[in-house]
Amino acid sequence: MERMKQAGKAVFFDIDGTLINIKNGWTQIRPAVRTEIKRLREAGYHTFIASGRPYAYLDPKIADSKLFDGFVLMNGAAVMMGHAVIYDDPLPKELVQEIVALSEENGIEYILEGLHDVYLRPEFKATEQFCRDIDVNVRGFVRDYDLAHVDAYKIEFYARDPGGNGVYEHLLKKPELTGLMDPYHKENMELYASSNSKGTGICHTLDYLGIPRTESYAFGDGLNDMEMMETVGMGLVMENARPQLKEKASHILPSVDEDGVAFGIRRYILGEE
Repeated sequence: MERMKQAGKAVFFDIDGTLINIKNGWTQIRPAVRTEIKRLREAGYHTFIASGRPYAYLDPKIADSKLFDGFVLMNGAAVMMGHAVIYDDPLPKELVQEIVALSEENGIEYILEGLHDVYLRPEFKATEQFCRDIDVNVRGFVRDYDLAHVDAYKIEFYARDPGGNGVYEHLLKKPELTGLMDPYHKENMELYASSNSKGTGICHTLDYLGIPRTESYAFGDGLNDMEMMETVGMGLVMENARPQLKEKASHILPSVDEDGVAFGIRRYILGEE
């Protein structure tokens, strides 16, 4: 796709723990935050979601809200400008087949995340329930598929045994892969190419728009936001963020429950007291 040449600035928003708080039961962007994002757009800023989620995990009220110009998805493995894909980098099929075989040998459930579709075997009930718990519509998941014809960009796992009998650490040691294991119970993990991150996804977006990194901002709270904060001109980190991410912050904001994104837009982007 031909690169666009535009002036302006760009703002990137993580979803979970930044725009919404599933742990507290609210899955939509609250009015105060929506209002400030709309004000950004009216002021000429480009606005983007930057998430570990695939497009299929995005709530339509967020994805089709006219609040965002595009999406950095699956931790940078794909970037969309509207509905047009400007960058995508699926995992090698042979590697995915190896990972799936290893998972099945060890009784680990897995979900394959594609550009438009998500692939989940019908017998993987725990993973399905996890998706339901974060308010993802599972009715559109592909349940019957030929693995040889699946382009997977990210894989998520569930294991009843912490660490999946050592499988998680084994996969994370592969130089071509990176990911995050749940630090508490170690039952869940997400895995993707080590060449991708939210930071690289942001770079693809900024290059496409012709915007320098110094004219970019990001809001986040999780460990998969680390590279994002190292990439943008100003990193805005939620009070509820992990300590490691706070060390990367240009500014620390009030928590997601206190509409910290709205505060950050007003104070640090639009320059209002």
